[in-house]
Amino acid sequence: MKRFTLTLAAVSTICSAAANAEEHPVLDSLSVYDIQQIEVTATRASKQTPVAYADISREEVERNSYGLDIPSVLALTPSMIATNETGIGIGGTSMRLRGTDATRLNVTINGVAMNNPDSHSMYWYDTPDLISAVGDMQVQRGAGTSTNGTGAFGGAVNMTTSSLATEFGGDASLSYGSYNTNKQAVHVGSGLMGGHWMVDARLTHIGSDGYIDRGATDLKSYMLQGAYYDGSTMVKLLSFGGKARTYLTYTGVSKEDMALYGRRYHTEGQYASANGPFVLADGQHVDYYDDHTDNYLQINNQLIITHTFDNRWSMNLTGFYTYGYGYYKQYKDSKKLFEYTNITGLAGGEKEDLIREKLMRNHLGGINAAAFYSAERFKLAFGGSYSFYTCPHWGELLWVDGLEADRYAGRWYDNDVDKHDANLFVKANWEAARGLNIFADMQYRYVHYKAWGVNDNYDSSTGAMQPIDVDETYNFFNPHVGLQYAFAERHTLYASFAIAQKEPTRSDFTDRYMFSSDDSSPESETLYDYELGYGYHSPRLDLGANFYYMSYRDQLVPTGMVNDGDEALNVNVPDSRRYGVELSAAWRPLRWLTVGANATWSRNEIEHYVDMLSASPTYGQDLGTMTIAYSPEWIAGGFLNFHTCGFEAVLRTNYVGKQYFTNNENEALSLDSYCVTNLDLSYTLRTRAAKKVRFGVTVYNLFNAEYESNGYGYSYMDTWNSETPKRIDEAFYFPQAPLHVLANVTVKF
Repeated sequence: MKRFTLTLAAVSTICSAAANAEEHPVLDSLSVYDIQQIEVTATRASKQTPVAYADISREEVERNSYGLDIPSVLALTPSMIATNETGIGIGGTSMRLRGTDATRLNVTINGVAMNNPDSHSMYWYDTPDLISAVGDMQVQRGAGTSTNGTGAFGGAVNMTTSSLATEFGGDASLSYGSYNTNKQAVHVGSGLMGGHWMVDARLTHIGSDGYIDRGATDLKSYMLQGAYYDGSTMVKLLSFGGKARTYLTYTGVSKEDMALYGRRYHTEGQYASANGPFVLADGQHVDYYDDHTDNYLQINNQLIITHTFDNRWSMNLTGFYTYGYGYYKQYKDSKKLFEYTNITGLAGGEKEDLIREKLMRNHLGGINAAAFYSAERFKLAFGGSYSFYTCPHWGELLWVDGLEADRYAGRWYDNDVDKHDANLFVKANWEAARGLNIFADMQYRYVHYKAWGVNDNYDSSTGAMQPIDVDETYNFFNPHVGLQYAFAERHTLYASFAIAQKEPTRSDFTDRYMFSSDDSSPESETLYDYELGYGYHSPRLDLGANFYYMSYRDQLVPTGMVNDGDEALNVNVPDSRRYGVELSAAWRPLRWLTVGANATWSRNEIEHYVDMLSASPTYGQDLGTMTIAYSPEWIAGGFLNFHTCGFEAVLRTNYVGKQYFTNNENEALSLDSYCVTNLDLSYTLRTRAAKKVRFGVTVYNLFNAEYESNGYGYSYMDTWNSETPKRIDEAFYFPQAPLHVLANVTVKF
């Protein structure tokens, strides 16, 4: 009740200020929008940039913002795949682009890097309901243009926060659907106050039980923007973030367990109990630890200053600070106590049930600066950024069966991370002749990464926790050149070449022991990206074709294994490549009908792949040319949009081809191809009391396909149960929900 009262008070204050603002002159809305767009000019591709990219408008974002995470929306673009742990697109979501995982996809919002500097991943539920706060998005495929943060090895996702409107308004939204999925959101904007000021606020909550058993998600988020405009200057302060609580669903399920216990089954938090309240299909009594959860608080703050000097020069300065604190609790059944070196008074090989907690607290701060020059035939951008990241990681035991608390007090591992990340860039686009543009982009990037302390992995050879001692410095030069030629009014050709380089992730250093027989460190990666594209654009028809050849040196490819945080384990391969063609089309034959499709055919290959998984029967053997893990040969999608008189029906279908979990093309460790169709129906009307009222319902997995969007696997040799070694393949999957629905009503005022 207290929260509701405070919200009403805030809304009343904004409404009152907006009413007083009517006495002051109102700036042109388009001018306000244009000055806000300068925030992302340095990292965005334009129509004159020879880069393969797709724009997602605010309207498209809104259509999908009633209960899904951003990766599900990004999967509408070519070569993109979305994955999800809970089975319904909410919670543990991630994505892959051109076969590369989330650690190689650069994500920014207002030009500020959102990837975790340590793991390089973007954990979407750590910034709950970010999709409601996003204005528009651009997906760049390949090396892309210069950006901030970790390198783009498969592509980049560039987002803006929603623009502040010059008129008072807002919206309220309610969603409810299958598996108790629900969302409540309220947003209000002051409009222009006093001729210069604007305030914008948003609160949301998303909850779901999840399709996967106990895959519950509870996400609370906020966004607050305040801005000052004075003709050609904007100063904007924004803060967004929230608190996430999700049940751990890191562990997939085997096909054998799916057949025995059902597709919703997983083992996280489960323990055997003689009188447990749950009885499995095999007669075993079990119980579950209720607080087997991942908890994270993240607060993102940005101060943005934009100024236009004249019709040629402008600049942008962004200071940012992100605070994060998180932990997850795990019930572990029958663990070896000597692997927790803070436990005292052990007799030997004791095993007990326990509850452990892993924690982290991170700080990321920095500044981005860019200047822009624009003439009739020449555009120039230059600038740079610097950020510093620090994060301690530690673990504590909360309970050990049969032991007093003083015997396991203290931390069982403790380590720290510092990272400095800086870059300088200059990019230019010159119209050398009518229709012919020459593009050049050069970036220097400096990275210093240091990690020290002890990790959560027990080293049996020393009888102690694994030490961490990483102190690496990287100097990367990333050039990008290209040509674009517009001819015959509606036709465009482009070609480009880029070099991109990227440092290893934290787990590449710390978890290498799980598959490497030596103490070597992972190498940084280098990408040589060749792109050739064609586009045709007319009022009723858009066509696109892009050919790419991506050659890698020391690419870090997944082994198929994951650590206990569901992060992929990677190994360097000397020579590898990805090449293919991306096709897209959109046709508007009638005012009320739009039809579109995209398709990607690709080959993703490792040359002379040597299987180095320990205990593999082909250990050390050159297998020749192999398909890179998690890289399907075919990805395709299509849509049909019917819209008239406020009614809209959108039918979408996505197809993803077969994927291998490992790099040796093992059929037992693979993910079947799948095709899934969604149908979105909505009706929008206008009333005297509201600008718009939208009623909608989305039917997901319309044809009830039984499929899994992700998984992992590995092999080992059983040398202890018989005289003849036997190969064992272990594969685990993340099943997705059958047909399910989500209804929504949104009122805009």
